[in-house]
Amino acid sequence: MVDDPRRRPVRAVRLRSVADGELELRYCVVHGYRRAFRMAGEGPPLVLIHGIGDSSATWAELIPDLARTHTVIAPDLLGHGNSDKPRADYSVAAYANGVRDLLTTLGIESATLVGHSLGGGVAMQFAYQFPERTERLILVSAGGVGQEVNSVLRLVSLPGAHLVLSSLRLPGMRFQVGLAVRLMKLLDTDLGQDAPDLLNLVDALPDETSRNAFIRTLRAVVDWRGQVVTMLDRCYLTEGMPTMLLWGDRDSVVPVRHAFGAHEAMPGSRLEIFEGAGHFPFHSDPARFVALVEEFTATTAPADWSREHWRELLREGGPGSTGARVGERELREASERSAT
Repeated sequence: MVDDPRRRPVRAVRLRSVADGELELRYCVVHGYRRAFRMAGEGPPLVLIHGIGDSSATWAELIPDLARTHTVIAPDLLGHGNSDKPRADYSVAAYANGVRDLLTTLGIESATLVGHSLGGGVAMQFAYQFPERTERLILVSAGGVGQEVNSVLRLVSLPGAHLVLSSLRLPGMRFQVGLAVRLMKLLDTDLGQDAPDLLNLVDALPDETSRNAFIRTLRAVVDWRGQVVTMLDRCYLTEGMPTMLLWGDRDSVVPVRHAFGAHEAMPGSRLEIFEGAGHFPFHSDPARFVALVEEFTATTAPADWSREHWRELLREGGPGSTGARVGERELREASERSAT
């Protein structure tokens, strides 16, 4: 954790209970596609963006607490959960546009974004595309920092991935995979920490349409070498935006060293490590996660974006510059990947 001069005294808040009906899925149609989302609470908007193959359900146990002080919006990204799964653009930039359009439909002009894994990449892309609508960034085990990623995801990005995913749903396979998971946990491996949550993602792909959307999303960000998108070359643009990084030190999907790289590259960011946690630190220690989010939003002022400041950052910063704060090796890797 680093000291941040933008932090300010905790504001007085009025806690409220959340009705059961508020946690139910809602739907709206944007560009002809049905988008599912959860929305609860009152107060400053807080957008929760899930990871690949996941849905807003991943936040379900946290929403009631967060909704005591915030208006919480948790979408099912297109191709995920109960949202439509068309043959469409599943790039990070397209997802950022989708979040913008959902918020616009709901009458929300700006918000604090909380993004997990792929959702972290979407949150960073949203802040890059729409800085005037981004109040703060909270990145949880975020993708888009380094090339490394779990070998299973690299495997699923290859041709024949449909067969791999389909085979996991064959009779008896779940039992065998379950035995492997229990063994990994018994051996206290990092993958054993994340395996139960990762298996839940497989359960969320019950049919070919869901699997097709998953693979199209995965291939937009991962190939056989690893992650194919980067945010390192534009991290300097977060200067002036309150940013907090939350990571498990036993993350088997996106290594915790990515957290330190992002922290170094993002001026004024705050880093919190969850000891013993894997890729889902908000599942491992939900109480601490909620407390950190509430404290961070209460003690930092929303980003005060201006076109002049943005222009100055673009002129002075950039790959290889002092403002970018990105190492030579990381930049060389990033130059081979998409900078969308």
